[in-house]
This record gives sequence, C-alpha cells and structure tokens, in this order.
Amino acid sequence: MRIEGIDAVELEDFINRAIKEDLGDGDHTSLACIDEAAQGTANLLVKDAGVLAGVELAKAILAQLTPELSIEVFLEDGAKVAVGDIAFRLSGPSQSILKVERLILNCMQRMSGIASLTARYVEEVAGLKVQLLDTRKTTPTLRFLEKWAVRIGGGNNYRTGLYDRIMIKDNHIDFCGDVQTAIQQVLFYLVAENKDLAITVEVRDMAELEAVLEMGQVDRIMLDNFSPAEIKTALAKIKGEFETEASGGITLENLRAYAETGVDFISVGALTHSFQSLDLSLKKS
Repeated sequence: MRIEGIDAVELEDFINRAIKEDLGDGDHTSLACIDEAAQGTANLLVKDAGVLAGVELAKAILAQLTPELSIEVFLEDGAKVAVGDIAFRLSGPSQSILKVERLILNCMQRMSGIASLTARYVEEVAGLKVQLLDTRKTTPTLRFLEKWAVRIGGGNNYRTGLYDRIMIKDNHIDFCGDVQTAIQQVLFYLVAENKDLAITVEVRDMAELEAVLEMGQVDRIMLDNFSPAEIKTALAKIKGEFETEASGGITLENLRAYAETGVDFISVGALTHSFQSLDLSLKKS
C-alpha cells in the first residue's frame, strides 16, 4: 500500500514485525471461542477529544494482515474528534476483527496522542511565521510513525536521524574544544566525504554566538535554553544572515512568547516524548 510521504518498505517491515510480536502462531483465544464462519462489524470509537491520526496506517495494517475485512471510513487523519465519534467501521470475519484489534488501537492511540499535542502547540503560535519542529526524541524503531503523527497534527519534521543533517550540539563542541573548531572539522569532513548536508550549530550563550557569527559557514543557529529576551538580543546580532531556532525549556505556557521573538523555528521534544495517548476502542456494533 502506497502512502504519500511514507517509505513503503519501512511500513511493510514495521507491520510484519508488529504482527509477529502480537500474533505469534495464532490468536488462540479467538480461534477457540469464535466460530470460523462468524461474521461481524466493529466501530472504532473515540473516547477523548483531540486530533485523529493513524487511519491510513490502519488501512495498511488491514491490507497486509486481514485483507478479508472491509473498512468504511467516517473520519480521516487530521480530523478534530470528540467523545462518541466513530472513526471507521470494520466488517468481515469476527476472528479477523479480533486479530487486528490491538495492533490498530496501539498504533492509532499513540499517533493520535502525538497529533493532538502537536495541534495544541501549532494553535498556540497561530498567525506567527515560526515553524514548529519535532526532534529525535522518539521511540526507537517507531520514529517514522511518530514523525508522521507530528505532520498530521500540523507540525514539521526536523532531521530524520544522524545521517541527514549536521547538528553540532554541546557535546560535539565540548569534545572538539570550542565551537569554531567543531565547525571547521565539519567543513573538512563534508568536503572529504563529498557530502552536501545542511549545518545547524547549537550555541549556549552570547560568547558562543559571537564565535559562530565570526566563523560563519553554517545554515542555522540553534539558541539553546535562551530566554525570549535573550533570543531578541541574539536575533539583533544575527541580522537575518542565518536561519534561527529556539530550543530547550519551551512549553505550551511560554511557547507564544518564544514565537513572538521572530525566531524562524522552534523545536520541541515534548511532541514525541511527553504526549498522552488518545483513548480509542474497537467495539462490536
């Protein structure tokens, strides 16, 4: 099954691993209790307010695991949902509905929780030019799902992993000795390896910012744990010569203040590590 923006091979592999983990050599409870010929229907019920995510994933799971089931979709990914809404209805063999139930719920509850939290952050900066970014603070092997959910919630993805962008952070700087040495080493490496990667450099104070401005040759400056007032001062020094990003200590309560500084990007790890899953259930209809 092809889904825009999702690697089909990665998706298929994830579903296969999830099936193996949950199903093993069979759903023995359903095989024992439910007649093989029994047919039924079940509704995906929403039990929380939020943003729905994972409907397209559910379709892919069904196509791969239980193609004998049909799905009637009432609410698509990104829909704002309320308690009592029905996202979709499954119809077909009762054993198959029970076989796929937990896998679909586990994925959709998690993705919907991330999408819902992301949407709250996005709403908080409505009308401002800033872009809200996720981070690499994701569940191992589930990053593509969690970043997918961020997009559904209206946020933007940052780098996928360590391989698709240079990000010089505090530990890199400390191990190199100083920020200018770290930047120079990166530039040497990119030339030697014939790689074309954007460069973000993190600065922790005004002294490091001045050193980066003197050195240049980066794409984005990440202002880490700066207050909104400090960011305004930093932006006046940067003068639009580099992309700017605020990160660290940013919450829903102070997000608007950071966005109003005029910074280009705000990255928030909480989107994928501090969400609450949306309560969903699959019940016989």
